Amino acid sequence: MAKDYLVKALAYGGYVRAYAVCATDVVAEAQRRHDTWNTATAALGRAIVGSLLLGSTVKGEDKLTVKIQGNGPAGLIMVDANGSGEVKGYIQNPQISLPLNAQGKLDVRGAVGTEGIFTVIKDLGLKEPFSGQTPIVSGELGEDFTYYLAASEQVPSAVGLSVLVDTDDSVRSAGGFMLQIMPGASEEMIAKIENRLQELPKVSTLLDQGKTPEDILDTIFAGESLMILEEMPVEFKCDCSKEKFASAILTLGSKEIQDMIDEDHGAEAVCSFCGNKYFFDEQELTEIKEEITGGAK
Repeated sequence: MAKDYLVKALAYGGYVRAYAVCATDVVAEAQRRHDTWNTATAALGRAIVGSLLLGSTVKGEDKLTVKIQGNGPAGLIMVDANGSGEVKGYIQNPQISLPLNAQGKLDVRGAVGTEGIFTVIKDLGLKEPFSGQTPIVSGELGEDFTYYLAASEQVPSAVGLSVLVDTDDSVRSAGGFMLQIMPGASEEMIAKIENRLQELPKVSTLLDQGKTPEDILDTIFAGESLMILEEMPVEFKCDCSKEKFASAILTLGSKEIQDMIDEDHGAEAVCSFCGNKYFFDEQELTEIKEEITGGAK
């Protein structure tokens, strides 16, 4: 099985920035943690792959959040990624299994919906995060990432996202590519790339055949020189902790915390991104409450 990693490259003498990623284990981890059914797995998986590709364009510690709020039954899909290849994500309604679409494929568009908002929030360590919003134009998500890049970041791009889900709901392969056209690229060059992309098999099919991210880019740029700049591991990683949830409980106020103590004799916090659970007993809640009241009962 191919390992998960992302490659960054230049093609056509630097006029095209190219990225490709194998994220099979990443998406499989998300599927396990959220117990997603096949159509939800494909939708969340594509969002994760797209966010990894987008995340690879920012510096290591910088991070971004992709929020996809469509009018389909999936509800909100939310993914966090950073420049180091770490990603986490969730889907509001994980138990979605729709009939196959007209092409005999998983109906991601049916799950996401064709209307709604596609949002990217970039935290680049500046005072204010950068936020860009575009309408959902397809619901298949590859086209939605492409449209966001063109409309919000003014970068003509092509994004392909693909997840192959097995009959037992497990993830067989997942990956994608992102091409960004730089200023000065000729019309002939762009037309050549567009023609290649129309002939390109699904990325998940190529990965399932044992192809690597480099092979995917070689297939796209057949015969053109390709300069590989970097290879980066990618992984599903959540930075939640009991301390972070304690800080969140602190913001509820002393009355609500006292209610938790009196009525529930404790509290359980569940991380939306990874499903990890943290339990706070009465003593711990009392200590949190005393931080607000300065020790007063």
